[in-house]
Amino acid sequence: MGHLAFFHRTPGHTPLRGKHRAPSLEQPRLTPGEGAPRRLVPRRESSSAGPRLVGIVLLAPALAAVLAVSLYPVLRTLWLSLHDAGFSTGSHFTGTANVSRLLGDDLFWNAWWRTVAFAFGTTLVETALGIGFALVLHQSFRGRGWARAAVLIPWAIPTVVTSRMFGWIFDGQSGVANYLLTRLHLTDGYINFLGDPHTALPTIGLADIWKTTPFMALLVLAALQTVPRELGESAKIDGASPWCTFRCVTLPVIAPALLIAALIRVLDAFRVFDLPYVLTGGGPADSTETLSTFGYKTLFSGLELGYGSMIATAAFVTEVLIAAGFAYYLSRRYRALEG
Repeated sequence: MGHLAFFHRTPGHTPLRGKHRAPSLEQPRLTPGEGAPRRLVPRRESSSAGPRLVGIVLLAPALAAVLAVSLYPVLRTLWLSLHDAGFSTGSHFTGTANVSRLLGDDLFWNAWWRTVAFAFGTTLVETALGIGFALVLHQSFRGRGWARAAVLIPWAIPTVVTSRMFGWIFDGQSGVANYLLTRLHLTDGYINFLGDPHTALPTIGLADIWKTTPFMALLVLAALQTVPRELGESAKIDGASPWCTFRCVTLPVIAPALLIAALIRVLDAFRVFDLPYVLTGGGPADSTETLSTFGYKTLFSGLELGYGSMIATAAFVTEVLIAAGFAYYLSRRYRALEG
């Protein structure tokens, strides 16, 4: 009977065999203290001092190099701008004497206004042309890779080489530009592009535009890659023209990147030196004198370390103000988009 009790069936119950056996309703027996809840001991967090120290040690060489090549020259220039110093003579503190001299120097203000006009004028033209080239290179056509590589050639040429090349093209006696203009009967005689105060600076600007437009085109092209294709396709389905699609869809998306590219270009154009120095040397009649060439001549031709450093400081402060203005405009734009 004891063996038959094992096979006893209750109503509604089907015996399960093997691993499918029904769980027992009988509670397991607990030994004293076994059912008490366990205390959770908080795990101690590992100290982050070690990784931080390793990071500081690894960054120290790069940080020291950056400070040596950027921060120290700025501080040294600021210190020299407050002194009357020369290469062969000692220096003595003059306070704001160089500042007063700078504010009353007509040559400085002429160079400053000329540099500002050159920087913003060339950047405006380069941005417009860069957008045009980028829109063309963004399209799908045969040989697009070769076209993109060819556009970058002017930017890859050293600026001194570009200066000499444009010097030969716009030479007043045997330049190619004068030859073409006279053959096409657009001028009565040869024009001294680099020797005329009215045409010298625009000629230098043309050389800068030719060289740096590919840089702007490259940045704008990178920004165009971030525009979702769905936006353009939706605008096309809605019947928008290509100009309307660019103005209302593409331009708002690439505007932040476009402003940053323009800021980089303005700051770079503001410190232009090699083009005017090689082509005209700042002439004729100081018509192409920029802050960089004016400061260079004051430092190394006039041997005035103190006043030359003050000119460099003024250029540095101007660039900081330009960058701050762009940053303020970008921050307002981002707030408007988020709001």
